[in-house]
Amino acid sequence: MRKIVASILVGTLAAAGLVFASAGTPSVSADEALKRLRDGNERYTAEKPTAAQRSTKASRAALAKSQSPYAIILTCSDSRVPPELLFDSGLGELFVIRVAGNIPDPVVLGSIEYAAEHLGTPLVMVLGHERCGAVTATVDAKGKAHGNIGAIVKAIAPSIKKATKECAACKEDKQCEKTRKSEYVECVIDTNVKLVTANLTKNSKVLKHLVAEKKLKIVSAKYDLDDGKVTLFQ
Repeated sequence: MRKIVASILVGTLAAAGLVFASAGTPSVSADEALKRLRDGNERYTAEKPTAAQRSTKASRAALAKSQSPYAIILTCSDSRVPPELLFDSGLGELFVIRVAGNIPDPVVLGSIEYAAEHLGTPLVMVLGHERCGAVTATVDAKGKAHGNIGAIVKAIAPSIKKATKECAACKEDKQCEKTRKSEYVECVIDTNVKLVTANLTKNSKVLKHLVAEKKLKIVSAKYDLDDGKVTLFQ
């Protein structure tokens, strides 16, 4: 009976694409993956996209039974920040996870672990963006928010304290949150992206191990809503 139940469960998970395979082999290196992202963003800003050529009927057929994305993108749910467009990517090229404020909860971490460990994706990019609504809401909420938005505010809140200490605008003006709010919000956005990036390996033994084994590289970046460029943080 137990064998029957187990077989049914495995079959159900397999149908849903959720059975974890053995560790995948990267199709490209992390550096090559990063170069592809940069090149794709250059094509996007130059308005010379090529993604349609890699999103054909033949592409769908080739990807129907397996996938091997070269990069994992953790970014915001903001409607203006679709990674597939920003990086001019075709079907099966990016493993995209989107959540307000690009903050990882256990489900998001598990999704990243799956792509990194089982699909063999060699690169993770945490991508923030200008004028992020989730960060702005956190700054305005001052630690309080109604409904489930409170969970987002709570996750982003540590970035406020750190940004206040490190933001150049705040060093010159102790009231920068009020007098230079737009600059201050951008500081918090940058800090949030960097904290999320640093915490990925702190909160995931799987990712920490892959990074230590040089099987995974994690980078952070920011998207400019005005000119469309993605800039890497050092």
